[in-house]
Amino acid sequence: MTNAAIFFADDAYNTERPKLMGRHVAGHGFLKAYLSDSSTGDRWVYVADRASREALQKYLHAVPAGARVRTLGPESIADLARPGCLFFPGPALAEAAWQRQMIGARGWSLCGVTHTVSSAVAMDSIAALLTAPLKPWDALVCTSAAVRDVARAVLDAQAEHLRTHLGATKIALPELPVIPLGVDCREFAFLPDEREDARAALGLGPKDVAVLFLGRLSFHAKVHPLAMYRALERAALRRGANDGRIVLIECGWHANQFIADAFTEARNRVAPSIGHVLLDGRKDESRKRAWAAADIFCSLSDNIQETFGLTPIEAMAAGLPSVVTDWNGYRDTVRDGVDGFRVPTFMPAPGAGSDLAARHALDIDTYDIYIGCVAQLVAVDEEAAQAALIRLIENPELRKEMGAAARARTKATFDWSVVLASYRALWAELAARRAKEGVTERQPPPARPDRGASFVARGDSPARPDPFTAFAGYASRTIAPETRVARGPVTTDALRIQRRLAMVDFAKSVLPTDETVARILDRVPANVAELHAAVGASSPEKTSRAVAWLLKMGALKIETPA
Repeated sequence: MTNAAIFFADDAYNTERPKLMGRHVAGHGFLKAYLSDSSTGDRWVYVADRASREALQKYLHAVPAGARVRTLGPESIADLARPGCLFFPGPALAEAAWQRQMIGARGWSLCGVTHTVSSAVAMDSIAALLTAPLKPWDALVCTSAAVRDVARAVLDAQAEHLRTHLGATKIALPELPVIPLGVDCREFAFLPDEREDARAALGLGPKDVAVLFLGRLSFHAKVHPLAMYRALERAALRRGANDGRIVLIECGWHANQFIADAFTEARNRVAPSIGHVLLDGRKDESRKRAWAAADIFCSLSDNIQETFGLTPIEAMAAGLPSVVTDWNGYRDTVRDGVDGFRVPTFMPAPGAGSDLAARHALDIDTYDIYIGCVAQLVAVDEEAAQAALIRLIENPELRKEMGAAARARTKATFDWSVVLASYRALWAELAARRAKEGVTERQPPPARPDRGASFVARGDSPARPDPFTAFAGYASRTIAPETRVARGPVTTDALRIQRRLAMVDFAKSVLPTDETVARILDRVPANVAELHAAVGASSPEKTSRAVAWLLKMGALKIETPA
């Protein structure tokens, strides 16, 4: 039986908290799946201190009767050789590698997992892997292919730095396998009566179409809602008097009153025709009611903080069709035209955000401001979002068909039983590699010139790279000089109103000037190179950023060739 000891720290698994995040929900689900899995044998848990040992007790109800839980700690660290692997609910493997070195590197494998990779802590943890005594039998699981590319780019850049400045010639890397997050599909199976009761509790009529967003309500650190609000408003204006309402269910939580007020202000300004229900997404009852009541799930993610996206697979498990962005991990889950629709996204070209990275590295901007400013320059194809929502809103049979396909895919691919089996297969592979005599430590492949060594060549820190270089793979397209744009549906007057919204104005340091906006809007249709010549911006990157923001606001759209 291939096994691993789970490193337990309550913060990684506790979902009963005021600031609930996706990593907590994912960690809780993973631990519950591990403890309850009938094929696990002995359950091994590593606890670093007494407080963790006490906190562990509230999770042990998931252990089947008769199963045994074995706990290890620093005083018995050598016994990690018995399960053969130590799993961490994050990417920080360096310290554990140094601790293992004192006992013997062949004693056990180390396995971590990425969540967000945009924070300074996460970037530093990944970069530190190259100078820690990690071995070929260690792994950092990436939850999506896009995140693996980011981790690879950071490691490439750090490797180039070590070669250039220290003359390093032998650099060992951990495995970077892709294994998704999971969901317990049983928790999202609702009977018809449960759905009817949930809709009645939320005041939804039989003809109303409920569109659900579930997650943190954070315009700067999760999803900026303006594109969704505008698309739903236009869909609502198509409804006849007897067609029923379009009702947006926002099931989440605001970090503070300023953010809550900003959401209310934007929704009232931009989408006055839609119905609205606000639920506290930190409460299990609220989340279940939201999933049961909804007809469509919508998440137009535009933030580099996102890596995989747990809520789309929860929506799929609930049998809901989705309208999501084609953005990092989302493209690994929702199949466009099958389980729902993926909407194209756009960001400035690599190199356009070095100043943003520098301000964050120098502590001029907090992490929240940094990722919020970057998100202001990531655009969603609003026409595609509107078209997708309208197709689902106006076609109940399509909703039913896509919802059924989504649920079947989730059972086959993302149920925790399937995901945990992938982890066990990985742990077995690492154990076999560790047991093999004379294993050769692998050298990293050559640094990619557009994603690795270029960080260092430009002077960027390997762990504080230009976001539009490091995360270029997150978006569907980057905005190139030849990209053609035309006027979008948002008028100049509406654009002025949007710019004054609190959820836009907070990022005024990165927004284009009124003069630049006017020149661009007067000159389109045109390509970005032509706009740069007309605007006279200090650099092509500045023009690219201005175009990206105007796309985000709906004042521009990508021009499709005839």
